[in-house]
Amino acid sequence: MTTPLRLGIAGLGTVGTGIVKIVRQKASLLAERAGRPVVITAVSARSKDKDRGVPLSDYAWEDDPVALAQRHDVDVFIEVMGGHDGPAKDATEAAIAAGKDVVTANKALLAHHGHALALSAEAAGRVIRFEAAVAGGVPVIKALTEGLAGNEITRVMGVMNGTCNYILTRMQSSDLPYADVFAEADALGFLEADPNLDVGGIDAGHKLSLLAAIAFGTQVDFDAVELEGIQNITIEDIHRAADMGYRIKLLGVCQMTGRGLEQRMSPCLVPDNSPLGQLEGGTNMCVIEGDQVEQVVMRGPGAGMGPTASAVMGDVMDIARGIRIPVFGKPAHMLTQAKPARAVTPAPYYLRLTLEDKPGALAKVATVLGEAGISIDRMRQYDHNEETAPVLIVTHKTTRAALDTALDAMPGLGVVAGTPVALRIERV
Repeated sequence: MTTPLRLGIAGLGTVGTGIVKIVRQKASLLAERAGRPVVITAVSARSKDKDRGVPLSDYAWEDDPVALAQRHDVDVFIEVMGGHDGPAKDATEAAIAAGKDVVTANKALLAHHGHALALSAEAAGRVIRFEAAVAGGVPVIKALTEGLAGNEITRVMGVMNGTCNYILTRMQSSDLPYADVFAEADALGFLEADPNLDVGGIDAGHKLSLLAAIAFGTQVDFDAVELEGIQNITIEDIHRAADMGYRIKLLGVCQMTGRGLEQRMSPCLVPDNSPLGQLEGGTNMCVIEGDQVEQVVMRGPGAGMGPTASAVMGDVMDIARGIRIPVFGKPAHMLTQAKPARAVTPAPYYLRLTLEDKPGALAKVATVLGEAGISIDRMRQYDHNEETAPVLIVTHKTTRAALDTALDAMPGLGVVAGTPVALRIERV
């Protein structure tokens, strides 16, 4: 009889439970496609007595995930606990040391420790697979490491946090302010325990750093990702962007330039008729540009039990079939340490300012922009009250450095109320 592939699952939350369901319900299909049975032998979680809606009595129980990782009847250690340190890191390291392959959905763990873990795994002849860590059910990791391996990747970008996309699209469709939709998303359970991981762009930044490492053959460098969240986006910004034919998205972009590797996760304007502009709700989308394929667009559910468990099982099936590739698509010892670079590629920008109702206020702003080498493409002034007037400016292509110079000078003009909002308009 063909030897089964034996799984140990650490973490029995939404994703872990979903994996158990797939293995139990699709046993025959998995065995046919893998050429061998795929079975669960042991599991671990914080609470043994919790009702998770799936039978677990067939599996050995370990209170300690490290003990699970070291069991002799486990071939593949599946880590779906979360967290970049503590039990997740300890158990993953223990699994590698014990000669196990690892499948994880933990983007934070890999964003902070991915290179060290890859070196350890490859030195031990083991693999770490992490399709579920980026874009949920969208197979973007497999696309980069396998399907597009014959391409020199020029740019990767996308919407990688479904919660932020839900908030921004819900604001537009319902004409609700950010605070109201944030509260709604929280009530629906869409937000992380620390909401800033979502709305602050950190979760999506973790994912972007992993894609950048694969796309450009570099060591993971999450600390070099420029992060800006969606907390300052107002319903007025949503309206103004729509007036000009744009939608606002929390957009991740990475590309290699002559100055180094750009990695940025920030709110951007994209054309409303583009694939990214039409992306609604909690869906994720990744756009990969390569020298041979030009542009590939991948869209799908970015989170949830089914999509994430599906991605985990895709990795498990590759291991069952004997498919073994380096963690980041290129041997870890060959990954270079990229020089971080701020976004130097020129682009037009959207500026929202509130000006005090004083003579010459607009002229002063235009002068500061001009002195920074920034020209104005179009400008609109909206209804104003007795004291202030909202003004919208779209610039011609400029660099973020030039724009920051102008923004730094604006408080000294004596006519700008509050903090200006500046959003890049991204070519897609």
